[in-house]
Amino acid sequence: MQKKSDKPTIHRKMEIIIEEMVEKELSLKDGLKEFEKIYIETASKKYKGNMTKMARALGIHRNTLRSRTKSLKIKK
Repeated sequence: MQKKSDKPTIHRKMEIIIEEMVEKELSLKDGLKEFEKIYIETASKKYKGNMTKMARALGIHRNTLRSRTKSLKIKK
């Protein structure tokens, strides 16, 4: 679980990344897609590809995770 003191740090790190994306004129749609892909890939590493554990951690249904994994072309 995240500590309250971690939130500003996470927020600032995200701001820096988003500033770079805006600077490169990456569309919101493409930026969100890239963020989602990295988020799922990171969960996959943490849970060693276990879709049930990943879905639970991400707060989505396993079938939704499978669909998003396929549409984002994420390899297991």
